[in-house]
Amino acid sequence: MVNYFYLENTLVKMESGNGSVTPNIFWIDLINPTEEETRQVEHDFRVELFTKQESEEIESSSKYAETEEEIGINLNFLVPENNTFSNVPVSFILKDKILFTQRSLEFRAFTETYRKLRAIKPVDGEDIFLAILETRIDSDADLIETITDRISEISKQMIGNKDPDRDLLLKITALQESTIAIRENIVEKQRIISSLLKSRMFPKEDHENMRVMIKDVGSLLDHTSFNFERLEFLQNTFLGLVDMEQNRVIKIFTVATVIFMPPTLIASSYGMNFKHMPELDLSWGYPLAVLAMVLSSVITLVFFRRKRWL
Repeated sequence: MVNYFYLENTLVKMESGNGSVTPNIFWIDLINPTEEETRQVEHDFRVELFTKQESEEIESSSKYAETEEEIGINLNFLVPENNTFSNVPVSFILKDKILFTQRSLEFRAFTETYRKLRAIKPVDGEDIFLAILETRIDSDADLIETITDRISEISKQMIGNKDPDRDLLLKITALQESTIAIRENIVEKQRIISSLLKSRMFPKEDHENMRVMIKDVGSLLDHTSFNFERLEFLQNTFLGLVDMEQNRVIKIFTVATVIFMPPTLIASSYGMNFKHMPELDLSWGYPLAVLAMVLSSVITLVFFRRKRWL
């Protein structure tokens, strides 16, 4: 599907399908387009759109390219997947004041931009691109706030739960992965905005707006770093609690072993079937051996308690 946005008497209009005959177009949004739709846009507007392979390139040099006629940008958008996020590429081309966007899914940034078009009052494609970036930054802030709240919940669970379980550690790990994905995505936007500030094609009047976005992005990066530090602290705390629990169990087994060592020694001594053992012929020999074993255990236990090893 292809949506064409144009101005008509200062009002924003949208058409789906063939918009080549429509004047004052400032944005062409291609949503999972067919090959025929792609060729039609390329023919009508003399632009070479990104291929799927070019959109998915991970090199930094493939994220931003500028010529004398156009600016090509590839950005990754975050999509929730298995308690974390995956990256879905979206391509942007700015040429002749028209913004061309290529995407395979619906994203909140585009939905919000659609909704705010009348309030934005765009003049050209650069305005739309900046509006999408601003919405992306706001979405990133919301994601970071959500992760911060989840970190606080995990912290409370860890305080209230004396026996932390495996699920808690998996939650911490998932939040770490999410924080890393968000941070990488924010850094990517920071590089793109910095490149646009150096661009000769981008209007000078938009530079102040982009500088504000750079500051917002910087504050988001600081927040992600803080969240990551909190998650590392929670992970270390969790592992420390697990170590303490293991040490407690090992301590119990060690004390039990030591307590039963003297009785075992006594029983082993009287278990030797030598012919000349004085106690074998005594009627009180067996009670004496049992008493000795009990006393040895009690004395060892009292000794441990006085030393505060128990």
